[in-house]
Amino acid sequence: MVPIRSVLAKPFAAWVISKRRQWELKPAETQNVWFKNLLDSARNTEFGRNHYFKDIRTPADFRQAVPIRDYEGLKPYVEKVTHGEEDILWPGKPLYFAKTSGTTSGVKYIPISKESIGYHISGARDALLSYIHETGRAEFLDKKLIFLSGSPEMTMKNGVHVGRLSGISNHHVPSYLRTNQLPSWETNCIEDWETKLDRIIDETIHQPMSLISGIPPWVQMYFDRIQTRTGKKIKDVFPDFQVFVYGGVNFEPYRAKLFDSIGKKVDSIETYPASEGFIAYQDSQTNPGLLMLLNQGIFYEFVPVEEFYNENPRRLTIGEVELGKNYVVIMNTNAGLWGYNIGDTVKFVSKDPYRILVTGRIKHFISAFGEHVIGEEVEKAMAYAVSRQPETQVVEFTVAPQVTPTEGGLPYHEWLIEFANPPQNPEQFRQDLDTQLTKLNVYYDDLITGNILQPLKINSLRQGAFIDFMKSQGKLGGQNKVPRLANDRKIADELGRFH
Repeated sequence: MVPIRSVLAKPFAAWVISKRRQWELKPAETQNVWFKNLLDSARNTEFGRNHYFKDIRTPADFRQAVPIRDYEGLKPYVEKVTHGEEDILWPGKPLYFAKTSGTTSGVKYIPISKESIGYHISGARDALLSYIHETGRAEFLDKKLIFLSGSPEMTMKNGVHVGRLSGISNHHVPSYLRTNQLPSWETNCIEDWETKLDRIIDETIHQPMSLISGIPPWVQMYFDRIQTRTGKKIKDVFPDFQVFVYGGVNFEPYRAKLFDSIGKKVDSIETYPASEGFIAYQDSQTNPGLLMLLNQGIFYEFVPVEEFYNENPRRLTIGEVELGKNYVVIMNTNAGLWGYNIGDTVKFVSKDPYRILVTGRIKHFISAFGEHVIGEEVEKAMAYAVSRQPETQVVEFTVAPQVTPTEGGLPYHEWLIEFANPPQNPEQFRQDLDTQLTKLNVYYDDLITGNILQPLKINSLRQGAFIDFMKSQGKLGGQNKVPRLANDRKIADELGRFH
């Protein structure tokens, strides 16, 4: 049988990449076209009228008229949309609401329009085509592909379909991939994650799996269950496994354990999808960072992290960003989100083309003493400590401040870590973490040397602690993930019960 998918994919990939090159060479101009298109499309919506879109000519005008808002700030408009009103944030009604669980807002309903849905799908598609074009490897398309995702089942809310982003995307998998996609529709609709996982393994364990996609901790759980059932490494269960596609979290803390479970090196492709839009994907196996998608129905603004809580922070366009600086991502989209703070921080590592690293969440930091430690810093410190004792395998970890230790003494940062394989020298591991963090964050260093903080402490959690914690929160599986760090002890105190 002729491997038709892989044969056709290569010329298609070449065409898609040639189209991409056209806007890669004109990033600022491309963004300016979207800026004008978006304002023009929404000028007669309620939001557009309230914010004088018809009078806006430049990004500076836009900044004057439209403040930065998070979901809570846009909620009065979103609620009108969810109640069935039309022409509020974007012309007409949305096609979908992507349902997400916010930490402060409860359930959030993110609108996805008929204009924006195609970009959600093409972002994921083009990540694969980019890999095919660069490597010349397309044979994985002729075997079985698995997307570990939320349920594709949807509900209706005043005439609009509501579901998880991964479930909505499932409805738009191209027909040429549908026939070799797993798990089955019925299995994907199972709500209980552990039941669903066992059923997925039943369906996939004897199949020629070539591409596996999902959030790393949930893929690891899939691999662990397969190993428990078979006693084999993943490469022996799935000898055709070639590509691992992931997103949602930094891969580095999971890399060692995941590849140990697989038993061989496989290529990986990182993606950066969000309910608000498909932001970036890894376009190269050799260059660091994710290609920022500047021609996807979104006009971006970037706020320097250190200015974010100022009264009037600068809002930079793509042509004004600098390499190596952390920015908060602000989105204006063709689904009607305006001045929208998605909550993520990114750092540009290239301008030709524009590539980013996702460095954390603006709300996920520790600054109980003015140190402003961010996700990127704790993950780099962890990577360093593991590199010093390579036998160490970390399942998951999170960091929180301990302001008033029950044992007395100075406050400290508590690292709650679940090891699959603990370090041979735990004290050296702790020292390496602390030393590296002082090198990465000058404020933390000042607090340690000034005897305001004592060096960090590790709370080693039992096997399965994070899974049990997520289960206790009703957030096991799907797109859910544990924040890497927090400025309070809500998560830490809950996790402490799984010692």
